[in-house]
Amino acid sequence: MVPMRLVIACAALVGTLGFGSTVQAQDKYPSRPINIIVPGPPGGGTDTIIRHLAEVLEPTLGTKLVIENKPGGGGAIGVTILTQARPDGYTLVFSHNGALTTIQHSLQIPYTLDSYQPIIQIGYGSYIMCVASDFPANTAKEFLDELRSKPGRYTYGNDGVGSTMHLAAEQIFKKFDIKAKPVPFGGAGETARNFLGGHIDIYGGSLPPVIAHVKSGKVKCPLLTSAANNPVVPEASGLKDLGVPELEVGLWWGLIGPKGLPDNVMKTLVTAFTEGAAKPSVREALDRIGAAPTVNGPDEYKAMLARESASLGEAAKAIGLVKK
Repeated sequence: MVPMRLVIACAALVGTLGFGSTVQAQDKYPSRPINIIVPGPPGGGTDTIIRHLAEVLEPTLGTKLVIENKPGGGGAIGVTILTQARPDGYTLVFSHNGALTTIQHSLQIPYTLDSYQPIIQIGYGSYIMCVASDFPANTAKEFLDELRSKPGRYTYGNDGVGSTMHLAAEQIFKKFDIKAKPVPFGGAGETARNFLGGHIDIYGGSLPPVIAHVKSGKVKCPLLTSAANNPVVPEASGLKDLGVPELEVGLWWGLIGPKGLPDNVMKTLVTAFTEGAAKPSVREALDRIGAAPTVNGPDEYKAMLARESASLGEAAKAIGLVKK
């Protein structure tokens, strides 16, 4: 998993959140079930992680966490429902970053970063670029040099036009003056099948669909989109090794709520989810997908959203992506 700092000191984290000090008469929270929307289908990575979290959090919160899958629009449907909900803490969204920092650069969506309240970010992984074992490069530098030496020769798969993987790859390629042909698919699984079938030269996506083939020696993976390296694939270099850590784009998950959540709700959720992220079952679920149980509180999470959205927006402009 990606070597990231796991913040498990709940009191220290809550103490740095910058909540107002005004004492208000507030209802006990939670006093009834909490609905958590997953803006994607059942069985995906996001859905799996929040269900593990729900299992360990229900005893702590003393209430049921009801997971509702609302796929569609690249995640926009689920997030839009949230932005229209009452800010009482009983309707939340647990999402990967695509619905929060990426789709606004290719789709017309009815919300912005200011339309919701970042609560806590949990888990961080990376996208990866892989090639067949006989590809004429082994290291990240050799891989980029090979692509640069043959403009337009190589194709790389990604999980859709304007997807996080697509934009992450394009900003790396722009930095290193590389021209490769993007080929969009319906997700990482479909990308992997086409890559393994020899229909594209480079796999671009999350680690789980190809890790078995890496271990068997059929596939090698020279490059990560994260700044840090990943011990699950020690041959792959992160962007820090290439001198461009600022281009980092990862795969992460986070909890958001409607704007205007009360202080007591924010404190309760941040404390509970921070504790939950340290539970063995949650750490194991993240480890299985090559991710670390990283935790960032509201301020860090909000700053990360803004930074990543701006970076991906520049990448979208650079390739002439037009909103539909």
